[in-house]
Amino acid sequence: MVKYLLPIILLFLISCNEEVVKKPNNLIPKDKMVTILYDVSLLNAGRSINQNVLNEYDIVPMEYIYKKHNIDSLQLVDSDTYYASLPIVYEAIYTQVKEKIENEEKSINAKKEEAAKKASEEANKLKKADLDRN
Repeated sequence: MVKYLLPIILLFLISCNEEVVKKPNNLIPKDKMVTILYDVSLLNAGRSINQNVLNEYDIVPMEYIYKKHNIDSLQLVDSDTYYASLPIVYEAIYTQVKEKIENEEKSINAKKEEAAKKASEEANKLKKADLDRN
């Protein structure tokens, strides 16, 4: 029984290691893919919040992405398909995108808090100066 089980396990391990999707010649590097997907996320969020801003400045989101990152649609699709065939790598890419979005959100919130604090301090100074005049 053991002599049959070992070849079956080896065959299974070798077949799991087979490349499902061939690596494209113009594969976008993982770090650049993270940046592209981050930009796509921001543009999609912007589009869902206020499409008029994009229309006002004649921004077509995906054309903007292609031009900004010097890629074309086929390269993006091929790279995305390839990375999707590697679930661990794909998950790592999207985890980095998520972390980048969360870090940007923290930065924006910190700046908002700082601005609110400064505004409050200025308002208090104005109130004090107004009280001193009276």
